[in-house]
Amino acid sequence: MTKTPTSFLIAFFSCVAAVSFISAPVHAADSVSTGDKTFVVKAAQGGTTEVQLGQLAADKGTSQDVKDFGAKMVTDHGNANNELKSIASSKGITLPDKLDAKHQAMIDKMNGLSAAAFDKAYVDAMVASHKKDDALFTKEASSGQDADIKAFAAKTDEMVKMHLSMIQGIQSKMK
Repeated sequence: MTKTPTSFLIAFFSCVAAVSFISAPVHAADSVSTGDKTFVVKAAQGGTTEVQLGQLAADKGTSQDVKDFGAKMVTDHGNANNELKSIASSKGITLPDKLDAKHQAMIDKMNGLSAAAFDKAYVDAMVASHKKDDALFTKEASSGQDADIKAFAAKTDEMVKMHLSMIQGIQSKMK
């Protein structure tokens, strides 16, 4: 008879330990503010879009500047996306596995454009996108709650500002 209570206690505590282990990421995500989570998802969507559009620009662009800038977007935003995925994973934040409708529509629109029309639309979109990204990353870097996410935002915003300057230079040559 004494084996039953002991077996029960071992099974009970094993289950408690398993549930605690399984639910650990949920608690990590719960500790991240809603604003920080929103930033992470927006940054992931934007970064993935930058990479996909960069691939299009490298393939479809007619101007060497557009092709080169597109290739830089693939590299730089690809690296930033990998870092963000790692941070999100460590915080228990699940990133979307596909683009939202707005970002997918932008890619579809660009994919349907031809040569010179593509170059102009891509450059204009990159200027607008990088201005918007700069505002998003600057805000997170200054007012985010999570130290790791804030540090990522500050570091990546430096890259975004550099890209904005580069693409504005390309845009001014096209006028």
